[in-house]
Amino acid sequence: MDSGRRFEDAQLTFDELGTPLRSTTFVIFDLETTGTSPGSDAITEIGAVKVRGGQLLGEFATFVNPGMPIPPQIVALTGITTAMVYDAPSIDEVLPAFLEFIGGAVLVAHNAPFDTGFIRAACHAHGYAQPRNAVVCTVRLARRVIPRHETPSYRLSALAMLFNAATTPNHRALEDARATVEVLHGLLERVGNLGVHSLEELIDYLPEVTPAQRRKRGMAANLPDKSGVYLFRGPSDEVLYVGTASNLRRRVRQYFTGSESRGRIREMIALAERVDAIECAHSLEAEVRELRLLAAHKPAYNRRSKNPHSAWWVGLTDEAFPRLSVVRIPRDGLLGPFRSQTDARTAADTLAGASGLRTCTQRIAALGASGAPCVLAELGKCGAPCAGLQSVEEYSSGVTAVSELIAGRAGEPLHSAAAYLTRLADGEHFEQAARHRDDLAALVRTVDRAHRLASLAAIPELIAAGPDGSGGWEFAVVRHGRLASAGVARRGIAPMPVVEQLVAAAETVLPGPGPLFGAAAEEVGLLVRWLAKPGVRLVRTSVPWAEPARAAGGWRSWLDLAATASSLERVG
Repeated sequence: MDSGRRFEDAQLTFDELGTPLRSTTFVIFDLETTGTSPGSDAITEIGAVKVRGGQLLGEFATFVNPGMPIPPQIVALTGITTAMVYDAPSIDEVLPAFLEFIGGAVLVAHNAPFDTGFIRAACHAHGYAQPRNAVVCTVRLARRVIPRHETPSYRLSALAMLFNAATTPNHRALEDARATVEVLHGLLERVGNLGVHSLEELIDYLPEVTPAQRRKRGMAANLPDKSGVYLFRGPSDEVLYVGTASNLRRRVRQYFTGSESRGRIREMIALAERVDAIECAHSLEAEVRELRLLAAHKPAYNRRSKNPHSAWWVGLTDEAFPRLSVVRIPRDGLLGPFRSQTDARTAADTLAGASGLRTCTQRIAALGASGAPCVLAELGKCGAPCAGLQSVEEYSSGVTAVSELIAGRAGEPLHSAAAYLTRLADGEHFEQAARHRDDLAALVRTVDRAHRLASLAAIPELIAAGPDGSGGWEFAVVRHGRLASAGVARRGIAPMPVVEQLVAAAETVLPGPGPLFGAAAEEVGLLVRWLAKPGVRLVRTSVPWAEPARAAGGWRSWLDLAATASSLERVG
């Protein structure tokens, strides 16, 4: 467990990061136990002190019956005997009261992993939820701020002496907790001189931080507490990294703390000279701007796609006996986009097999072909136009079926592929059927996604509104699959005048070539996902927004079944 961060790997409980330390409630506690192992040993005494701003708010102290004899060496250390705890309440009686006492306060203990480990074990044993309080370990904090020449050790007794504590630790829970309070206040005074004034800064100060990170944390100081995009820039003003945040200052500040452990990001921070921020109306605008900035600057330290237009497409060749080819340049009538050439090739092969199109690359004359039929022809998977065994008219039915599927007007190739899958399964060719099912599922997903993206990209202007969570609205003006304008109307503000202003100020978007009218697939996909969120409403569109009723749209339930079957096979 990371004692300087939290009881468990979960979100910290304080409501607002950056809470001043003087406003933070701390519960400093100490345990006495029968030994050092939370699983086999038990708690014998709990002492806790609640403070805020240097003021005492309350104390908690009780013996606990451990349900076992206290070993002699523990008696010698603490002075607590088995007889002293004989009539004490058991931990299942004490624990609810202690958990209520700590509430949402920040927990502090000397050698916190020991104390929090026993509390966590007790909660687990008696069915209580694990505390999610932030935890500060005074041993760890002392090692960060007190040089070794100032203290002979980092034991509680040595630190209490260093800070002239009025309470002398004596291995009794409440007295040790009171001494730890004074040690904590002394340590907070030390870190305050180092610029640590908030709870967030204290939590982030505890882990190891490289000197480069610590020196540069001031780069976040002037950033706004708003949603937007941030850009780390290097010594030549080059963009090193681009990211989005709901709170720019908070997110960027995290890069300069021990919570950032990625080696390549630490390397980036060492190079960074400044951080620029672009405020955005809401998270959708921030995500779109991030995509565009990644494409524009291609920052070295981002791993996300930096080439949004670098997709693969599948389409019919222009010849007497067309075949399916994989291309990079989008044009009308293509299927895609695909993220990789391999995915595009697999889809092309599946579609060709389902429609009877040839897969060879030779050019075949409309008349007079006299080549030798290939293996696929012998297997009945190709009509062998290369050998003159299939006319242009006979071959055209497959071409039409593929064109209709891509256009969203029909889905005959998908039905043919599903029928072939059924024949494989009926023939007990299960491995071959499983491969064919997965290939067909990939094709269906691609066709479905292509139709959804293309249907949005075809609309000259669409205006949508999503709830902002506080009674207001977040607006997006979308033109041909691109975000042209974004804004908000907070609660109490009339929304339609805001909409009209956004439309008037929106970017002019001219449609480009291809199924997505020149838009980047990632941006269109981002907009489609946002529009599908619960609560998002259409304000108006220049033309109706509709997806093809046929083709892949009706196969989504089949996709769910295919995914379930595939996952069960992997488990098996």
